[in-house]
Amino acid sequence: MAKIHYRIVEHDGGWAYKLNDVFSEPFLNKAAALAAARRVAAEQHVPGDTTHIEYQDETGRWRTELSEALDRPDADVIP
Repeated sequence: MAKIHYRIVEHDGGWAYKLNDVFSEPFLNKAAALAAARRVAAEQHVPGDTTHIEYQDETGRWRTELSEALDRPDADVIP
């Protein structure tokens, strides 16, 4: 199981949550960004349907994989 960490950071004149090098939309304050990150992390634990997914990797190459319904990452938030 993959482990992912959302981090709360200052961004774009406000606050955002960040996963690796990707930022969320900006929030007016840290509390709002933290609440949004906690909602997103909780949603990561909800099983979905087994489906094929496409994503772009860190080198810019597009990949296709089968995503199992119960193969969910363990997500948390680091304030």
